[in-house]
Amino acid sequence: MRPRHQARQLALGVLFEVETRPLEWEAALEYAAAAQELPASSTAFAAELVRGVVEHEAAIDTMLEAASTNWRLGQMGSVERAVLRLGTEELAWRRSDPVAVVIDEAVQLAKEMAGPEAGAFVNGVLGRVVREVAVVRGGTGDAGSEPSPAGR
Repeated sequence: MRPRHQARQLALGVLFEVETRPLEWEAALEYAAAAQELPASSTAFAAELVRGVVEHEAAIDTMLEAASTNWRLGQMGSVERAVLRLGTEELAWRRSDPVAVVIDEAVQLAKEMAGPEAGAFVNGVLGRVVREVAVVRGGTGDAGSEPSPAGR
């Protein structure tokens, strides 16, 4: 399995676990990473992702509410919500991987954890998030040097 996919799986599990107690994410990450015996690089990337979601959660949730026309955030399944938060964090703040890779990874995680319908849902919402991010950046939504919505 690819190290970055493993990292995203780890990050997703941690986000799902600590949704109601986000300040405890570091302990949850350490425990899960040790149990899975992941390489240090995967654990470090997962930590970056979770930290980003926790730090930007309010902005991420606002973006997701705007991008999801038929579902409120609280109506979504916990797995789908965690996958969407993770994908949005990467698309809007991290931008280390191409947009298509981030969306494909999110869709794959959603399918693995919640089934094929979840993959289609995540694909649609993240597609709208990409368009929103592109408008904020004044570009195409591709990773680049433009500032993210948070000004990073």
